[in-house]
Amino acid sequence: MMNKSKTILICDDSITSRRKLRETINSKGDFTIFEAENGQKAIDLYKTKMPDLVFMDIVMPVKDGVMATQEIRALNKKAKIVIISSVGTKENLKKALTCGASDFVQKPWEDAHIESILAKLI
Repeated sequence: MMNKSKTILICDDSITSRRKLRETINSKGDFTIFEAENGQKAIDLYKTKMPDLVFMDIVMPVKDGVMATQEIRALNKKAKIVIISSVGTKENLKKALTCGASDFVQKPWEDAHIESILAKLI
């Protein structure tokens, strides 16, 4: 079981994806989870909550995941951001890693992949 005080921000415009990811994370340990449905809300929440880890979708309204990742990284160079997207093209993967993402997860994800990311990054 991992440390109780760890916080995670899930940013995805799909309520279903957010719920599934929250359930997957909660099955791996005791975390405090915040949710945002677009990149701008993720940035705003990041500023106030300073989570230990962020799961960020790429394609979202208001502000996409690449822009949000860049802005969060500008706020905190050590921010741990994992891009989680169904648009798993090499181009998007490259974009995600270039903008400062720590890792990339393809939807639909495997629970073991999420677990290894939690173990590695938190």
